[in-house]
Amino acid sequence: MASHAAQVQPPEDVLGELIERNSSDYLTQSEQNIMMMPDNPALWTADEGKDLFYEERGPNNKSLETCDLGKGPGVVEGVYVELPRYFEDTGRVMDLESRLVYCMTSIQGFSPEDPEVKTRHGSSSDMMKLQTFIASRSSGLPWNPPMDHPLEKAMRDAGEVMFYRRAGTSDFSCATCHTNTSKRIRASVLPNINEPHEWTKAISWPAFRVGQQNVRSSTHRIRGCYWQMRQPQIIPGSDAAIALMSYWTDAARGQPAILPDKKR
Repeated sequence: MASHAAQVQPPEDVLGELIERNSSDYLTQSEQNIMMMPDNPALWTADEGKDLFYEERGPNNKSLETCDLGKGPGVVEGVYVELPRYFEDTGRVMDLESRLVYCMTSIQGFSPEDPEVKTRHGSSSDMMKLQTFIASRSSGLPWNPPMDHPLEKAMRDAGEVMFYRRAGTSDFSCATCHTNTSKRIRASVLPNINEPHEWTKAISWPAFRVGQQNVRSSTHRIRGCYWQMRQPQIIPGSDAAIALMSYWTDAARGQPAILPDKKR
């Protein structure tokens, strides 16, 4: 665990090193955000999440210190960059959000309808605080989702099909926006999945959205993209959502995560 902790870097340093090594309109498009990253409000959200992780809560009055996120009970260092992954105790490939739901209900005794579990979006939600804390303990570490179990490979492959599948009234796919360099929507430069140094920033969620004044998750980003493509909304924690995350995380393999990030 100590070796992982030693590699964790401030997100502004990770981004700065990526910019030094690569020429990218996407990485450098927001000078103001880059300057303000050391004061990212998501860092406060992460601090609140740390308190929640170790607090005894719920009907069972338990902390999340026995929650196994992939590296053993209570280990948070380096777990986020190795998700989604297969969990033996559920027989499923799970992302961080679905795994937290499992731990909060099975360990702490919360009901899926309790606000601590059901409320998923916004900096003030318990779920967003917990995700931001856990993710922050992987900043600077390389994305390395496991592909050892057949279901991990199957989810990654299903996510690839989803990424390139055109559908909806506009006949869009994820690839419509994310397979070309310096493509724009209005003033925003879009990341190219074929450029790993860009894609690592694209998938570095949780992140503080300046335009929304809230910390947002990977699930929230996927829902936003599907809304923009005029396709049906993906259900959080569903196999479809996790498959897409499996593919996009694999596409950034080996690149350092920027966590928490600060985005437009």
